[in-house]
Amino acid sequence: MTQTDIRAVVLATLKSIAPEVEVDALSGDRPLRNQVDLDSMDWLNFLLGLNKRLKVEIPEADYRKLVTLDDVVAYLQAKVD
Repeated sequence: MTQTDIRAVVLATLKSIAPEVEVDALSGDRPLRNQVDLDSMDWLNFLLGLNKRLKVEIPEADYRKLVTLDDVVAYLQAKVD
């Protein structure tokens, strides 16, 4: 999967959790949760959705590494390859 493919999956997953989010307005280098105002349960559902769609395990210990959209995409890119 390319980085573009992964980003598309991430944004689609995010949109399924928070349909009101304008994905085109998201900045890749700003904290994602702040941009879309996700509470901890929504964030967990987002990460579980990524797990389901990409078949990538995201250990709880790695959650703190996933701050920005770019962080999430890079993390998943490393796991998918």
